Amino acid sequence: MPVSLQLLTQFPLLHPLSREALEPLSAQMSLKSFARRAMVMSKDSPTQELGFLVEGRLQGVDFTVDGRSVGLYFVDPGDYFGELSVVDGKAASEFVVAAAKSTVALLEARAARELISMNPELARTVMARLAHRVRTVMAQRTLLGLPNPFQRLCVLLIQLSTQAGTPGDTEVEQVPTHQELAIMINASRETVTRAFHLLFLNKILVREGNTLRLVRPDYLKEIAEGRVDPPKA
Repeated sequence: MPVSLQLLTQFPLLHPLSREALEPLSAQMSLKSFARRAMVMSKDSPTQELGFLVEGRLQGVDFTVDGRSVGLYFVDPGDYFGELSVVDGKAASEFVVAAAKSTVALLEARAARELISMNPELARTVMARLAHRVRTVMAQRTLLGLPNPFQRLCVLLIQLSTQAGTPGDTEVEQVPTHQELAIMINASRETVTRAFHLLFLNKILVREGNTLRLVRPDYLKEIAEGRVDPPKA
């Protein structure tokens, strides 16, 4: 199914492009739907594409040598993925799965490379994203080096959090599930559930719908840095 011009204008990466530049993309891109947990992009596939998430949520994951899954990043509506393979022409370095029922717009790699090379502003945006990916991977390696899963969870929550509208308020929007968090910190879902129970019980976190508010971010940071012990029941 072709992608409409109206839909293309919803992707921030494509905002610098004129209508004339977007029109060819409308015919070149296709829409695909994926059920929850379906494979959207595989590191074992020779197919290379630049993907844009229309609706739903995706997660980049990989697996350790002993078969355990490791969560790497999330893709939210309007965001894009697959840019590394587009740039270097090699297979994807991770799997991308649907964390929820999702719709994705896909552009074949050759057309995506041409698009990036012909638009310097768009190219700078992709370069900045790749640099961000490198920093994220480095932070993830540091996180996984921590011995305590409770500590790793606190570090991850701080990494995922952003400043809310009110000064001093910090929150995690569209908080991942316990299972998704577990694979990002190399722990069991039960361990994450127990940790959240203690964080809620001690009023360190408050859940408001699908948003997680960090009520005591400084205390959470102290746990993350190992300066204080995790709270007890």
